[in-house]
Amino acid sequence: MIKALYLFNNILFKLKLRLFYRNIKFDSGLKINNWPTLHIHKDAKVKLGKNILLNSSNRTYHVNMFVPVKIQCDKPNSIITIGDNTRIHGSCIHAFDRIEIGHHCLIAANCQIMDSNGHALEKNKRFNSQGSSHPIIIGDNVWIGTGTIILPGVTIGDGAIVAAGSVVNKSVPENCIYGGNPAELIRLL
Repeated sequence: MIKALYLFNNILFKLKLRLFYRNIKFDSGLKINNWPTLHIHKDAKVKLGKNILLNSSNRTYHVNMFVPVKIQCDKPNSIITIGDNTRIHGSCIHAFDRIEIGHHCLIAANCQIMDSNGHALEKNKRFNSQGSSHPIIIGDNVWIGTGTIILPGVTIGDGAIVAAGSVVNKSVPENCIYGGNPAELIRLL
């Protein structure tokens, strides 16, 4: 029964994308566990590669996730690209400009990946602005631990691991483990 419901939800979700989100392109093998939250501007673009998993179900995941997967491109011309064979669990990906996630990435539950701070720094402009944005690039084979926050302008190199609960405010080289608040080098792989 649960498997049938899972299959039905996947078919219905893909139908919804085709009918109402023509600016979301997806390849074969897109899978969802419970529906993600989508907020996509009509002039924004989302590209999902092959065999993507968007998991919003606590039932099938080993860490408690607080919210469903959220994909948000709320500005004209904002872009989110997610590479083949990437798994995202109960995390928020919010692009004002551009977020690129590579192939074979693991993004654990409760992560926040946002290319803007959402408000201007000047105190008299904070309530009436959305601040500046700087692209985020996540390479191939990257593992981002649960509860990680990735801030604007960060690039994470291929093969890197970001430890759970980290705040990443500067770029991470390839093939290393970064962690902490702010995240720093723990060791090379």
